[in-house]
Amino acid sequence: MTRQGPRDDIDENDLVVGSAKDYAAGVPAVLVSMQRAVEQMGVVRTARTLTRLNQRHGFDCPGCAWPETPGHRKPAEFCENGAKAVAEEATLRTVTPEFFASHPMSLLAERTDYWLGQQGRITHPMVVRPGGDRYEPIGWDDAYRLIAEHLRGLDSPDEAVFYTSGRTSNEAAFVYQAMIRSFGTNNLPDCSNMCHESSGSALTETIGIGKGSVTVPDLEQADLILIAGQNPGTNHPRMLSTLEKAKANGAKIIAINPLPEAGLLRFKDPQKVGGVVGHGVPIADEFLQIRLGGDMALFQGLGRLLLEADDRNPGSVVDRAFVDAHCAGFDDWAAHVRAVDLDTVALATGLTRRQLDETAAALAASERTVVCWAMGLTQHAHAVATIQETVNVLLARGMIGKTGAGVCPVRGHSNVQGDRTMGIWEQMPEEFLAALDAEFGISSPRSHGFDTVDAIRAMRDGRARVFVAMGGNFVSATPDTAATEQALRNCELTVQVSTKLNRSHVVHGRTALILPTLGRTDLDVQDTGKQAVSVEDSMSMVHLSRGRLHPVSEHLRSEIAIVCQLARELLGADHPVPWRRFEADYDLIRDSISRVVPGFEDYNVRVRRPDGFQLPHPPRDSREFPTHTGKANFTVSPLEWVPTPAGRLILQTLRSHDQYNTTVYGLDDRYRGIKNGRKVVFVSAPDIAELGLHDGQIVDIVSEWTTADGRLEERRVHGFRVVEYSTPRGNAAAYYPETNPLVPLDHVAAKSNTPVSKAIVVRLDPVGNS
Repeated sequence: MTRQGPRDDIDENDLVVGSAKDYAAGVPAVLVSMQRAVEQMGVVRTARTLTRLNQRHGFDCPGCAWPETPGHRKPAEFCENGAKAVAEEATLRTVTPEFFASHPMSLLAERTDYWLGQQGRITHPMVVRPGGDRYEPIGWDDAYRLIAEHLRGLDSPDEAVFYTSGRTSNEAAFVYQAMIRSFGTNNLPDCSNMCHESSGSALTETIGIGKGSVTVPDLEQADLILIAGQNPGTNHPRMLSTLEKAKANGAKIIAINPLPEAGLLRFKDPQKVGGVVGHGVPIADEFLQIRLGGDMALFQGLGRLLLEADDRNPGSVVDRAFVDAHCAGFDDWAAHVRAVDLDTVALATGLTRRQLDETAAALAASERTVVCWAMGLTQHAHAVATIQETVNVLLARGMIGKTGAGVCPVRGHSNVQGDRTMGIWEQMPEEFLAALDAEFGISSPRSHGFDTVDAIRAMRDGRARVFVAMGGNFVSATPDTAATEQALRNCELTVQVSTKLNRSHVVHGRTALILPTLGRTDLDVQDTGKQAVSVEDSMSMVHLSRGRLHPVSEHLRSEIAIVCQLARELLGADHPVPWRRFEADYDLIRDSISRVVPGFEDYNVRVRRPDGFQLPHPPRDSREFPTHTGKANFTVSPLEWVPTPAGRLILQTLRSHDQYNTTVYGLDDRYRGIKNGRKVVFVSAPDIAELGLHDGQIVDIVSEWTTADGRLEERRVHGFRVVEYSTPRGNAAAYYPETNPLVPLDHVAAKSNTPVSKAIVVRLDPVGNS
């Protein structure tokens, strides 16, 4: 075990490019998991954590939000990246006041996100004063007074921004938003604004609730699963076990993605003999290597082909009984997609007519269809309309509110869905705000606040002066890094509630605070004894999480304690929310939630059931659709796609296998053949030749963006190695956060305002031509 983080940072000269893998997991996943865990935690701590990870009396994985199978949990209920996430949080490496004393800001600013994260857990509250060059210790009470003074000194509460990471528990999110709304603002941006906001916008308009409509058993019983714009092998590895069960039950799986992903090619379950010594299980029956931004065209083309199949045999494809009883807008949608030109669909998608016909035939034959998606669909300018097109196809087939069928947006952060349910949103509906006010006797503001993109704009323009983050790494998670960094530096105060060091501690306001908090793995003891928190997974299951490890420092406080203590300082001892009682007993927070949030009635009893409880979902449960029409809505959108300009490529940003969101665990993307580095750009062989480049060449990536007033802006990142890879012609891929500087702040999705990180026009400049 290494008690200290690495002294050396990434050296891209050590980068090695090998062959991409054609399978996920297997023995290498086990070996890497154990190696990383023991390096960070030691043998004993590793055993204590991994055996409790995702178990009924253990703690929820701080990684992704993939649910467990109801009623059954394996002894090892975690994946490789889950083990890495736990190792990073439960590490015995520490970042102490002595570390900060020997590391001035100028030195930390030169370090990568990887190096910063590897230093370990922050042990004390720290502050940088105006003009200071390093963090210094500060007492908790002094830190709260400092924050309260800055907040009370604002001309308006709307000059403060309160960001939330998706790892925050239900209870912490609920008290956090109650404090913020008591203070007087709805400026509650969160990480969902940058990922599944497009899903929420699309689903709310079409089926009336912005969440997925399926469960794990639904996926296991489906006979057709479409997986679009998602890489389960890296981003949601435990999903592969569910897909393996679906395959065993006879499901056909179609992968729709620009890159061939190892997890969708073949899965070797390391908990089975066949996954250790055998060939494993092929997952995808078909791979549609779609061009970036072509998914809307695909689903509109599939809609036309389904209608034509129904014309040939009326009533055999379109579920007229479902459409007539439960849907609105079918005729307008049908007229629109019948006019879609299939040659344009082929051009936009890069697919053949045979592939389109065979996919439509699979949809027509299926009795139980699920469509899964992630960021590959949500981070496009036309993302909301694209997701609505997938819903259109499912509605036409009657696949909502049916066992083994439905929509499955696969969330990333472990409680990003729960945080939204708890009120972390800049535009919560009146019903929630009225119930919150009635519960506590407060007056919540009604005007909508800033989402993430608008918060950056407000800080950049001087309309917001204080920034508070409950977890996360705002600088590295957001688009247009230069604009984001300048926005934070414009602030009078920035506050980071954190477990570990990250880029957002280095880029800060004139005064900056780090408040160290307990993690998901840590034992949380308050005045009434040991506490537990709860989370909501991707499929609306709510369950408890109980940390057991003794914290690495006595100076750490839980997120709930930090919020409640700050609220007392900010709002006064006579404020009607019982902050002190909430801090002492989390059951009392859940009692209030049960009276404010629909579906949480009798919360404290139901969440203690072995697998927790599932929140209601009217479209799934009873084919009731709480939309403006009272029915599920077909939508009509003009066909949009992303042509590649001459001499340019369309770039998508993505994760390596050795990272989760902005947390970089290591420097190997094993499945894509990358080792000891991250600055690579994946390009097809024909594009490399056409652009006059060669495999292995070092280039700068330059994004080109035309502003609203017609100006051409360029953004540049330096020193990336060209890697020949299987990508569609005209497309490319590279890792974030290294390529976040290329994403313009104003390049956002219609309706959702989500940054468009999957469709950036770039050119590759050979180094020396810069």
